[in-house]
Amino acid sequence: MSTSAHAPLRTLADVEALEQLPIETRLEQPVSSHAAIARQAEATPDAPALTFVPTGDAADGETRYDYATLYRRITQAANAFIGLGVGRRDVVSYLLPNLPETHFALWGAEAAGIVNPVNPFLEVDHMVGILNAAATVVIVALGRQEQPGIWEKVEALRDRVPTLRAVVRVGGNGPCPPWALDFDALLSQQPGDALVGTAPPQGDDVASYFHTGGTTGTPKLARRTHFNEAANAWAVSTALSMGPQDTLLCGLPLFHSNAMLITGLAPFSVGAHVVMLSSAGYRDARTIGGFWRSVERYKATLFSSVPTVLSALLNVPREGVDVSSLRFAVCGAAPLSIELFNRFEAATGLKLLEGYGMTEATCVSSLNPRDGHRAIGSIGLRLPYQQMKVVQLGADGNVQREAATDEIGTILLRGPYVFSGYVKESDNKGICLADSWLNTGDLGRQDAQGYFWLTGRAKDLIIRGGHNIDPAMIEEGLMRHPAVELAAAVGKPDGHAGELPMAYVTLRKGASCDAAELLAHARSVITERAAVPVDVVVLDALPLTAVNKIFKPKLRELAIEKALRETLRKVCGDVDVEVAVAPHPKHGLEAQIVAPRPAGADSEKVMKQAEAELGRLPVRWTMHWKVR
Repeated sequence: MSTSAHAPLRTLADVEALEQLPIETRLEQPVSSHAAIARQAEATPDAPALTFVPTGDAADGETRYDYATLYRRITQAANAFIGLGVGRRDVVSYLLPNLPETHFALWGAEAAGIVNPVNPFLEVDHMVGILNAAATVVIVALGRQEQPGIWEKVEALRDRVPTLRAVVRVGGNGPCPPWALDFDALLSQQPGDALVGTAPPQGDDVASYFHTGGTTGTPKLARRTHFNEAANAWAVSTALSMGPQDTLLCGLPLFHSNAMLITGLAPFSVGAHVVMLSSAGYRDARTIGGFWRSVERYKATLFSSVPTVLSALLNVPREGVDVSSLRFAVCGAAPLSIELFNRFEAATGLKLLEGYGMTEATCVSSLNPRDGHRAIGSIGLRLPYQQMKVVQLGADGNVQREAATDEIGTILLRGPYVFSGYVKESDNKGICLADSWLNTGDLGRQDAQGYFWLTGRAKDLIIRGGHNIDPAMIEEGLMRHPAVELAAAVGKPDGHAGELPMAYVTLRKGASCDAAELLAHARSVITERAAVPVDVVVLDALPLTAVNKIFKPKLRELAIEKALRETLRKVCGDVDVEVAVAPHPKHGLEAQIVAPRPAGADSEKVMKQAEAELGRLPVRWTMHWKVR
């Protein structure tokens, strides 16, 4: 990957200036993840590439891999997969937590064929759907542990994937069963200096299938090329001025495109050092508790996060710990409230860079500039070579016209990071538009300086702390209750997770059922834990469009109203709160709140506390305190 000097990207004009040369000239040949890591192994073989902290707390020990060792292990993995019959168009799926072996399997699979990372927390039926959609030939999975987990799922699904040729076990208790192969033993038999028996991958070869959502039995698999991934890695490292001087902390899961690129291919392509904080990452309390100590120990310069992580880190003491090495943190994947943004920066002194991306565009499409003006609440400027625009779509889904400055419309993407489509051709309807534009399904606007602002979602996806949830799963589960006639799930704003799933239902004529029973039913039938709704509200009727489709924008307004009421009443008690949510010409939805002024000598304190709690929600609102 080219590391040629360039001016800092402060403005849209700087981005445009960088684009005067074709992006192909920015990428070193050959273009592939394996070639990028090979170049670093040749240039700086002894430099630290990957450090694994098993418990998440650096005080408990670590395992470190230099670039020469990382390249050797990845190449051994690639040759092992080739030896199992994996060709350029064959798929290797992995079900792994964050381990060094996950990187070996990920990049080794891309070198031999196509990698398909699978969320190991999915239920067996959903895994089977993904594996069959991908036509998986090899599964790499974590072996049996003290507590039931991934391996038991592999045992249950291996006979349900007709294309499967081999199961490879990473670690685990006890001897390897006869139907599985041991990962370390397999790699030890392979050379690690070069690929054997196959031509190296090229830029237009498919590198990965990433499942989007992952909560239904018919998953969509995003097909990305080596060129997509290399180009986006170049753009990210360029926008962040990432290089050998950087150490990145990794706590997000490697089955997600964020961790795979921002704390994987991008740093590995420029010789930076990645520190993986435990196999569970940020889900491990020890990782969060020891985070600032890890910053000090490894002189970390940046990390990638989601709002829930930032919120948790605010509760971890920093006194006596030197975190001055940190340059900034990147945050995305879920709505970030301005209040949390400001609180985190004020408490830590750390600069936050909020951005936007989607699996279908590899990872990152826009980012607030590291060196320029950060428009708080925006998703920043587009990355170099990534075209972004806001348009008005017609009823047929086609573009009618481009939106005016600050006019809300649908965000479209086009460029070298945009995927070549979903594996199943019918899934591309409505998302892959004319002239190679990708319909993101997100609503937003672009201001006069070129910054993009998200204002809502035309698509239904619920994003809970960075976890994508398909509302159809919630709706289908609730509809299985004999009393439910219709169900519609939307995201409810939350100060910690960004959104939490909730549902509105109507009951069949003559049926009787309360919210508690429906919630219990949802917990019993919805197999994806993150998708279980936190609230179910029974309505007399659901709002409908003129063609009798459920009108979810109105339900989102109701969900915002509910979240605001509940938040205010937590502080002020059971008071009469008026909330009116309505569209705003620039900001999407905005709420007007009217509540009685608290009585007593501490009324000012209560009002400030209430407004602080409201500020944690990723919602725009105006507060009016009325005299009783």
